[in-house]
Amino acid sequence: MTHGFLKSSRTYTCLAALYGVVLFCGCSTEKYKAEADQQTYGIIDRVWKDDFGQKVNYKISDVQPCPNDVTVEPNVPVTGMITLLRAVALATAQNRDYQQQKERLFLTALDLTGVMHDYEMQWFGTIDAFYLKNRQTEAGGKESTEERLTQSSGLGFNQLLADGTQIGVAIALDWGRFLTGDPRESLASVLTATVTKPLLRGAGRRIALESLTQAQREVLYQVRAFNRYRKTFVVSVVDDYYRVLQRLDEVKNAESNYERRFQSKERLQMEAEAGRRNSFEVDQAVQDWLRSRDNLVRASERYKQSLDELKITLALPTDANIYLDPNALQQLRAAEITDVPYSIDEAVDTAMLNRLDFATSADRVDDAVRKVVIAEDNLGAELNLVASADVDSTGRTRFARLPVHLGDYALGLEADLPLDRLAERNAYRESLIVLTQTERQYDLDRDNIALGVRQAYRQLDEAAQRYIIQKNSLELAQKRVESTNMLLEAGRATTRDLLESQDALLEAQNSLTAALVDHAVAKLNFYRDLGVLQVRPDGMWRENQ
Repeated sequence: MTHGFLKSSRTYTCLAALYGVVLFCGCSTEKYKAEADQQTYGIIDRVWKDDFGQKVNYKISDVQPCPNDVTVEPNVPVTGMITLLRAVALATAQNRDYQQQKERLFLTALDLTGVMHDYEMQWFGTIDAFYLKNRQTEAGGKESTEERLTQSSGLGFNQLLADGTQIGVAIALDWGRFLTGDPRESLASVLTATVTKPLLRGAGRRIALESLTQAQREVLYQVRAFNRYRKTFVVSVVDDYYRVLQRLDEVKNAESNYERRFQSKERLQMEAEAGRRNSFEVDQAVQDWLRSRDNLVRASERYKQSLDELKITLALPTDANIYLDPNALQQLRAAEITDVPYSIDEAVDTAMLNRLDFATSADRVDDAVRKVVIAEDNLGAELNLVASADVDSTGRTRFARLPVHLGDYALGLEADLPLDRLAERNAYRESLIVLTQTERQYDLDRDNIALGVRQAYRQLDEAAQRYIIQKNSLELAQKRVESTNMLLEAGRATTRDLLESQDALLEAQNSLTAALVDHAVAKLNFYRDLGVLQVRPDGMWRENQ
């Protein structure tokens, strides 16, 4: 009885020891996260080139930001006013889509760490232990119970070399019964090693490193895409900001128009009571006054809707009580309309040199070419040089002594003749088609970039001319209202003439503001499409001309 109890105690002690070893070897989740973050951003920092843009505002939310990253209080200011600078900073710090783009960049680089690990020495260690209890019925009906501990353990590594060679080394150790009290029957070890070197198919650095090469290039592409996105993002935020101010200006114009219509209605009613006007003219004025009231209500609703949409962009609650800086629109009005220092052909050439997405499009062609080479290699015969070794320890209790000279060794060749290469044939044919498609996409991207730059150039020129036209139109509309009022008092104009002049004034006011905002946004779009718009650490922009 005592012997069985001791045996069971040793078994439980063995299992408890195994449990403790596993817990001891495990790392904390925070350590794993810190290692992943450090390695991932180390990759991004190495890939990020200076001409891509400043290395700021690119780290995900649960990572320590860079010292010069934009920082802004998420709360609405006490005054409630959001300046253009603060709006861009808020959007950069909080916008949900911007956060997703940062996470996409991180995840792409994180994937690369996994591919890099495939070419590193990968250690493994296994310890398995099971307690078994088996009851048996012997001849004569006598029952017996067998208790035993089964175990297996191993330690070793696998490694894939840059030329395609695969190495595997492992040592297995029998230690279970040693821990349970019978060291004479266990504590032996076996060393095994295998080396497989491709000589034909799959041989060479270019072939063996293809997955690593492609993963590295994907990080480069995503860094470019992120910087391209930042330029597009800041332009969209500025566009949204100015459009809200444009809607607010339309409300103010509608209010002024409403006041003018009210005054006209009151004057005409007084003149009709004095017998100087017909009643139908008063009806026309009242009808237009009601219509102006309706326009004011609709303009106010459009402004509120656009402001709420901007709040979503800035990741602010839709019930936040904010308003925008009206000086931003005044600064646009005060600025002169100047020509850009590019001809249309120079603009296209500049875009071809600076656009990050076009550089990626060109590199995609190189990727497709490599894929053809890989597919060609897979069509060939496979011939591998294989070496293996198997060495046992000298005795059941001498696990550390490995008589290498007494081991079993093998050296030979493994061949796979290209007798059935249907899948590889199809993959090769597909790679040729993909190459053609990628080249065609490159040509299309080049043409679309040229088209986009030309369109942006023409839109900028059109916006500048429209602004000048609308500015002159507003001056004429103002003079027309004044002269029509004078003519109406002199009896040389009708009520309809006055109402039409007021309609023209409202339209000219709104059109001028729209042209002003269109020109400001068109200029940003133009510099963005040229690839010379750079995003500053505070989220704002500058042009590298």
